Amino acid sequence: MKTKPDLGFWKLWNLSFGFFGVQIAYALQSANVSRIFATLGADPHDLSYFWILPPLMGLIVQPIVGTASDKTWTRFGRRLPYLIIGATVAVAVMCLLPNAGSFGLAVSSAIILGLIALMLLDTSINMAMQPFKMLVGDMVNEKQKGLAYSIQSFLCNAGSIVGYVFPFLLTWIGFKNTAAAGVIPQTVVFSFYFGAAILLMCVFYSLAKIKEWPPHVYAEYNGGPDVIDGKQEKTNLLKLLVKAPKTFWTVGLVQFFCWFAFLFMWTYTNGTIARNAFDCPETTAIRAICQTENNETVASYSAKFILTADSQLVVSGGKAVEGPLVTSDGQIRPVEGPVDLILADICTHDPNSGELFLDGTTRVTLADPATARFATSVVLDTESQQYNDAGNWVGILFAVQAIGSVIWAVVLPMFRSRRFSYFLSLLLGAVGFISAGLLTNQYLLFVSFLLIGCAWAAMLAWPFTILTNSLKSGNIGAYLGLFNCSICLPQIAGALLGGWILSMLGSPDKLAPQYLMMIIAGISLFLGSLAVFIIKESDTHHTRA
Repeated sequence: MKTKPDLGFWKLWNLSFGFFGVQIAYALQSANVSRIFATLGADPHDLSYFWILPPLMGLIVQPIVGTASDKTWTRFGRRLPYLIIGATVAVAVMCLLPNAGSFGLAVSSAIILGLIALMLLDTSINMAMQPFKMLVGDMVNEKQKGLAYSIQSFLCNAGSIVGYVFPFLLTWIGFKNTAAAGVIPQTVVFSFYFGAAILLMCVFYSLAKIKEWPPHVYAEYNGGPDVIDGKQEKTNLLKLLVKAPKTFWTVGLVQFFCWFAFLFMWTYTNGTIARNAFDCPETTAIRAICQTENNETVASYSAKFILTADSQLVVSGGKAVEGPLVTSDGQIRPVEGPVDLILADICTHDPNSGELFLDGTTRVTLADPATARFATSVVLDTESQQYNDAGNWVGILFAVQAIGSVIWAVVLPMFRSRRFSYFLSLLLGAVGFISAGLLTNQYLLFVSFLLIGCAWAAMLAWPFTILTNSLKSGNIGAYLGLFNCSICLPQIAGALLGGWILSMLGSPDKLAPQYLMMIIAGISLFLGSLAVFIIKESDTHHTRA
């Protein structure tokens, strides 16, 4: 098997440049998904569950793309066809997701539409992202892989910066940053539009500049008994896992703690910053489950208000006005006799005229009001200027994280011990997460997210470098697809546990303590830093600890 030739800087650059556009899409998703679903009317305790879909689709899609692309040989190349398909779907869905609240749907329907769009978006992003990781494994020798993945890390973070700051910049130039209840602001919607356009341009650039090796050349440099005349024998993923090098599992353990932490960051940063640094006002949400005179069970979610037919009950701005079903402190009080109740999916209030507007309403007569169940919870007012300003600021903080990651990616190769640099990066990130949950000054938070950027840089550079140096067969695409499960599984675990943990830390009648989730993320990343020391590398091109 021949040794892969050294590639010039610009060839290494071109192999990964499309990552810039893909990462813009990923950044827009990461920074705005929680904001979008909170605006649509989702409860903070449910936010983590919406984040199950992205890693779940990655868990399914990435191994399939990796394995299938190992067997794909077309005139467009081996990996690039998957970039074309993924990017095309991503562009279409990027135009749909931020408009989920603009079709006049009820809260539940808008959230379902948003979930479908999110599932398709993350699936397509994963499909478009995977080829660039595999191209480095296919065409770059072991000596240059560290540089190649550093370039990929730089482009990844540069794309992130662009995606993160879009809403802030669009607000600055005059786009509206607030909207009606349940509607996503213009700044977010047009950020997704511009991101989609840039992604398309990056795909065209990649197709023009990347020339993949034909099957016989690939076999000369990568070998593998499974590559025969451009065709490949069937790959058994279970057998590959059994034969996986120890590095695959030890690096995967570190990945678990890291991605668990970052899932919490993406989910709870908006709520944390809005409350701690922008003093966002609160509002009361009420979920009503009632039995009507016709023995029908009706359930409805009221984002801000719930009103009796005679206008005696109003919940506004977190304060409950005494009425026949609710006392002034927000507790349910049974009354005698049938009561007419208006259940509203979305309710808005004009503070000037005092008028109450109910959308998607259902008027029901309760046979026995004492059997009605009302669950009240205090949430952030997503229509407020403070909340949407905080949403834009989160984009700036994520951009600061990306800048810190770019700077730290330059520093990482200077360490003599790759393992120590990996440990130090994650430790600094842990400090960043914990401080992000505690600080109340929006500018001091820059320090927190610079430190988080150090962890992000190491997470992008070292795992794939360490792993690909331990892989010697022609199944590198399949292994990288399987290894991406170490990114997806911890996010699924975090998404499933997030709502439960948040419920344990607070109570429904008080604002959810989302800042504590940032501290838990810091503890998880600290455990990941300790797990680095169990990694044993098989790399002769880098001095080891």
